[in-house]
Amino acid sequence: MTATMGAQFADIGVWIRSNGLEIVLLILGAMLLARFITWSGDGITDRIDAVSPDADDLVRSEVSKYRHSVAQILVWLSIALVWFITGLLVLARFGIPIGSLAAPTALIAAAIGFGAQQVVRDYLAGFFIFAERQYGFGDLVRISAAGFAEGATGTIEDVSLRVTRLRTVNGEVVVVPNGQLAQVTNLSRGWARAVVDFPLPAGVDVLHANDVLRRVGSAAFADEQLRPLLLDEPTVMGVESIEIDRVTVRMVARTLPGKQFQVGRELRARVVMAFNREGLGAAAVLAAAIPATAAPGEGPPAGAAGAATETGDGTSAAGTSGGPGRGR
Repeated sequence: MTATMGAQFADIGVWIRSNGLEIVLLILGAMLLARFITWSGDGITDRIDAVSPDADDLVRSEVSKYRHSVAQILVWLSIALVWFITGLLVLARFGIPIGSLAAPTALIAAAIGFGAQQVVRDYLAGFFIFAERQYGFGDLVRISAAGFAEGATGTIEDVSLRVTRLRTVNGEVVVVPNGQLAQVTNLSRGWARAVVDFPLPAGVDVLHANDVLRRVGSAAFADEQLRPLLLDEPTVMGVESIEIDRVTVRMVARTLPGKQFQVGRELRARVVMAFNREGLGAAAVLAAAIPATAAPGEGPPAGAAGAATETGDGTSAAGTSGGPGRGR
């Protein structure tokens, strides 16, 4: 019996020195190869970012975005292939014939495919996102997913075959399985448009207001800091809507992708200052709301308090409802 146990230990020692050592070397080699693939992929993506026309992720060219996504997908597939081949080689070292695993593998794959339909759907959706170039790394998108009523808007940080990861303006990281994406709105494809509306009191000179907007648009297009973000001079669309107590005029501007929000904020600030200089701001609303001939010490007519009129700079001022009083 002692001789039998000694023979068994000897056989185990031989297996460890042969197949066991090969298994360890295979696993270590796979780990090193996976690290090398990841390092090479990071180098490629860094080179793509370096040759990009603009360092801003939101103003990348479509080619650079696509190349970045391709590099990420290839790295992921290469690492998966390395570990798959390593697993087959390890099974062979254990003496398990790979050919005999064909039928059980097919059965297990069918069971997994039936039980993990959502995972399969995620991978298929990711494949079509990649093949159709729906969006890529650095794109500004607005997504709505099944079971996610609020949706999310942010910059794409990573796109894999299974999930999409984006970061919102608040710094939150949102990870959504590709199979659950119901709608994706790409806000940075080619160019974007800043749409800015300005409410004004109903009695304002609309032609004068449009002229002020045109001057603001021309000055913004000539500005050295704002000009690189604009593709052409902002356009005044005129009156967009008419209500009882106000009219709304609109200005639009074509911008670089993802820069419509910055341009919109700058245009609003410039228009508010221009309207105040031209007497179309809060002072104009107050003048239109309070009768000019009211006797000293007498306020607006009774019943007029409480009516609010939105001014061009976004504030509200008390107005008159046109009730009886001692106005003119």
